[in-house]
Amino acid sequence: MVNPVFTRTGLMMALLGAALLATPVDARDTEADRRARRKMVEEAVIGSGVKDPRVIKAMLATPRHEFVPVKERPRAYYDMALPIGQKQTISSPFIVAYMTEALDPRPTDNVLEIGTGSGYQAAVLSPLVKEVYSIEIVKELGETAARTLRRLNYENVHVRVGDGYKGWPEAAPFDKIIVTCSPEKPPQPLIEQLAEGGRMVIPVGERYQQTLYLFTKKNGELHLEPLRPTLFVPMTGAAEARRRVQPDPASPQVVGGGFEEAPGEDGHVVGWYYQRSFSRVEDPTAPQGDAFGRATNDIRGRSAHALQGFPIDGRHISELTIKARVRTQDVVYGVETHEKPLIAVTLYDEARKELGVWWVGPWHGTSSWQNVEKTFRVPLSAREGILRIGLFGAIGTIEFDQIAFEAKKRGGAGRP
Repeated sequence: MVNPVFTRTGLMMALLGAALLATPVDARDTEADRRARRKMVEEAVIGSGVKDPRVIKAMLATPRHEFVPVKERPRAYYDMALPIGQKQTISSPFIVAYMTEALDPRPTDNVLEIGTGSGYQAAVLSPLVKEVYSIEIVKELGETAARTLRRLNYENVHVRVGDGYKGWPEAAPFDKIIVTCSPEKPPQPLIEQLAEGGRMVIPVGERYQQTLYLFTKKNGELHLEPLRPTLFVPMTGAAEARRRVQPDPASPQVVGGGFEEAPGEDGHVVGWYYQRSFSRVEDPTAPQGDAFGRATNDIRGRSAHALQGFPIDGRHISELTIKARVRTQDVVYGVETHEKPLIAVTLYDEARKELGVWWVGPWHGTSSWQNVEKTFRVPLSAREGILRIGLFGAIGTIEFDQIAFEAKKRGGAGRP
């Protein structure tokens, strides 16, 4: 438990000294890097509700910039997923910290990680547990991550290239299992390799509609607890071959854009993930139905938003129109120029390289419900997108309803 006498900044600074003493990195971890990391941890980790002092210390000590491509290093300490090549991404710092805290790592634990990726999650776990066994299906990523982890002296992390669906049977049983890619359901081999009383944190579900679950093994059976909506890259290999529900990139749709469905067991707004200071409001005066979505914030720079992923194929879709109803109250822009309320769409190619950002807004002050709409051209190389709604660092309140896409088919659909 966090000592209640600590302020958020006080806690961070108290942990920072110990974290830096234990940082297993070389001289490339500069003061500028450490300053950026402190800011990231204060705002994206502690500021978003992570409380475990050991996890916070590990996040402060782990040099995320060492685990991203050189061209992405200027964004290494932003709270966002970043491409690392081979159609894969490094998870956002908050998600890494949140999953690590949910795992409840102990110094005596043997941990299995499925989806090494860059090696960042394994590095965060390294000082918290006895051994980390990490499996990566993409050979180039696994070998690169192993080299990075060795160079940075993470001696208790063992990396193997292979299909994570099968686990690591010769090192089993595992006290904890963490899965950083999403299957449609938990792989049976992982269930069998989880020790009695063990915990598994894993995102499960359809390609663009997933829930992060905590599974606990009791008397040989898994007991599940939904944690939060999320979006991870799919688990490939045997898990992907078993996937029954496939997305349709020729018909992009907004899920839960009317906010009519009541929150699920996890308490989060249905259809949206990565929710910060965002809620569903029941109100019979809503533009449509009896509910709408609301983002509210009273501290400039703090996040208040919701996101969702969607499939889109630029070979089939030439234009995408965003439509919505929006209402604002006392909205004031944040300190930074980009801290403004928006509805934004980011598109990515097959390698998850960003192709551009298109948006509706921004909005300022107070306004009644208004119809908003914007159409933009879809690049031929687009294969997926992220829809973002919220204040994004501005203060005040913004409300959304009837968010929807209209797609225009490309002439001669299917031909580039």
